[in-house]
Amino acid sequence: MKHTLSAYTALLEERGLLAAPLPETLDRSAPVELVSYDSQEVAPGTLFLCKGAHFKAEFLSMAQSKGAAAYVSETPYPEVNLPCIQVSDMRLAIAPLADLFYGHPSGQVKVVALTGTKGKSTAAYYMKYILDEYQREQNRPECGILSTITTYDGLERFESHITTPEPLELQRHLAHAVQAGMDYVVMEASSQALKYHRTLCTDFAAAAFLNIGLDHISPIEHPDFEDYFSSKLRIFAQGAVNCVNLDCDHAGRVLEAARAAGRPVITYSQKDQSAGVYAFQVRKRGGDLLFRVRTQDFQREFRLTMPGLFNVENALAAIALCQGLGIPQRCVYAGLERAKVPGRMEVYSNASGEVTAIVDFAHNRMSFENLCRSARAEYPGRRVVSVFGSVGSKAQERRKDLGEVGGRYSDLVIATEDDSEGEETLDICREIAAYVEKEGCPCAIQPNRGEAIRQAILGCREPTVLLVAGKGDETYQKRGDEYVATPTDAEYVQSFLGEYDMVHGLDGAEKVRGLLAALPLLGRYAGKRVEACCAAVARSDLLQDVSALRAVGIRAQIREGGAPAQPSDFLIFLSQEVGGRTALDRMDVSRAEELLSAADEFKKRAGKKR
Repeated sequence: MKHTLSAYTALLEERGLLAAPLPETLDRSAPVELVSYDSQEVAPGTLFLCKGAHFKAEFLSMAQSKGAAAYVSETPYPEVNLPCIQVSDMRLAIAPLADLFYGHPSGQVKVVALTGTKGKSTAAYYMKYILDEYQREQNRPECGILSTITTYDGLERFESHITTPEPLELQRHLAHAVQAGMDYVVMEASSQALKYHRTLCTDFAAAAFLNIGLDHISPIEHPDFEDYFSSKLRIFAQGAVNCVNLDCDHAGRVLEAARAAGRPVITYSQKDQSAGVYAFQVRKRGGDLLFRVRTQDFQREFRLTMPGLFNVENALAAIALCQGLGIPQRCVYAGLERAKVPGRMEVYSNASGEVTAIVDFAHNRMSFENLCRSARAEYPGRRVVSVFGSVGSKAQERRKDLGEVGGRYSDLVIATEDDSEGEETLDICREIAAYVEKEGCPCAIQPNRGEAIRQAILGCREPTVLLVAGKGDETYQKRGDEYVATPTDAEYVQSFLGEYDMVHGLDGAEKVRGLLAALPLLGRYAGKRVEACCAAVARSDLLQDVSALRAVGIRAQIREGGAPAQPSDFLIFLSQEVGGRTALDRMDVSRAEELLSAADEFKKRAGKKR
């Protein structure tokens, strides 16, 4: 439903955001065709929003030339002949305007939001798997997701470059979800999104506060921990049901803020038995994690097929949210058992199991320390090698945090690139290396991330667990203002584990390499007739050998039982071993050449005797 300019100005007035009288030239009855802050997409009838610290009057002039009806701004631009709706705070104004334009979509689709220093993406994917299971039972569309990893809204699906979209994009995605007939959308709510009101006007059917730690403290993010913490606590104001982790730091304050919101609160814990969702008997069985959960409605065992003991906490967040949403426990169990998260705790091993690599997005002290502790616990006695970097231009405390944690838990660290943006990768690596070495751990520097992973894998000489942290499933490096396409860490790891196996003769390709080496030799026998006589049915390996001989021009065939049908240049007779197996030992190139040369010599001598 389209609204007139009058509806938008009334909304701003209702929220106390108008900073000046509306201009007489403003046609309040004009319908608004689009609300946008992108001058390139402006069309006639657009309400244009002047957004960002780097906004220029020329952007507004472009919007005017394309038919914008009016603009909203904290600062008037009198040089542009366009009605100005002046507001006191653009950040507070954009979300309500976006919500009005898209028809308040969060009122028509259930939005589930999660915030925390670590675990948001994993817990969000756990929720998606559970809700997909539930939706499948109802013959309904799959759940949408807006996360650090992926954006899917029913109409669009793409790799994300930001945790929480800006207000117009957020409301567009939710509107798409409504249009696609979705019932649920799971989203991550970052501290920046909550601080700067990106999620304002979005109703959360359920919200969860996972944890809090030191991160994102910088001049362009949060000036101090208090600003960071209080920003995250804002999530409770929007939740119809709020879930709190009683095991997180500052849990008392978090719980107090949740209760102050005046909505139902569900707590979860592995330590406090009074929690609404309590987990106990956590244990590993093979590659799975098993744990029992007690709630007021049920007590049962759950299974995670993703590694990482810390993921039990993320699963508890999902279980608590499902309690609030009324999702059946059978769907919760099935969803958690199936759940996989791209770029999170992805485990790969070489053929012998000597080298195990874990790819994970861990990029701050809390998440990286959890990863390291889990690796030490789950792979006792193994050498630990860590490959990671740290972002440029922000969150500079991570260099110290990651360096200290890496140095404390690793036997070797290789510092490398991780979205250096406007800084030199080598400079960031040197900063990290200084903190690693203070912990008594050697640190190598390799700015090329792919080569760093390769060196870490090919350098293994004993059972090793390799931690590749920071990028997860991302397919790019941010260099300056550009996103440069790169392989994912998982792609690097799988490729170089294959190379490791090839170097160490563990790749199962010995026969192929032997055949390739034999090709020049076999070429001398092109056009000759070779017949293999078997007393029983030929085995598959003999059939493969005959096919290979034919490929180089040798006229090879198999005779199963009896004497050869016609004269041949070479005859091979295969006897039976006990148990009926054909006695054919695979041979290397040198043995093949020896036998073929001997056969040639024998034929020459036989010819002379005739």
